[in-house]
Amino acid sequence: PGLGLFCCKQKFSRLSPGRLVGLTYDAAGKRGFTLTLQTREQHIRREKATSNICSNQALCALVATIYLATVGASGLTEAATQSFHKTAFAADALEKIEGATKVFSGPHFHEFALRLSAPVAAVNDALLADDIVGPYDLGRDYPELAGVALFCCTEKRTREEIEALAESLSGALA
Repeated sequence: PGLGLFCCKQKFSRLSPGRLVGLTYDAAGKRGFTLTLQTREQHIRREKATSNICSNQALCALVATIYLATVGASGLTEAATQSFHKTAFAADALEKIEGATKVFSGPHFHEFALRLSAPVAAVNDALLADDIVGPYDLGRDYPELAGVALFCCTEKRTREEIEALAESLSGALA
């Protein structure tokens, strides 16, 4: 299960569609369409259901609701702002490391990609030895991005942790 959030201004809330259709590709690479941001249960009549084991997203929605109610609008804004600034700080620090090159020039929010001079798996092993969970290897899902690592920063990361990541990454790429 996952959680999808669809946001709009209050005045547009009644204008949003009841069903959203997304484009996807199957394992064979064939294009297909799927209903998104919905739970499967809304399409099953309860009396006809043969199983209650399904992709119910109610737990994810409950967790998100509790978090949003706890932090409030200003807390969510603060978390987003911190994530943005900490990501910019991390990207700037990591791009200065020899063997780490920025891949995309467009804007980013809390993630950025770097091409690494060493295999991402080896870099992640080195980072893990320093108790740092490393970046995601984009080459696993996108062959054209082999050697590219996706880094993420949120409001939970401290400046010291980001500096430790930069130091460890520098050592891993040396």
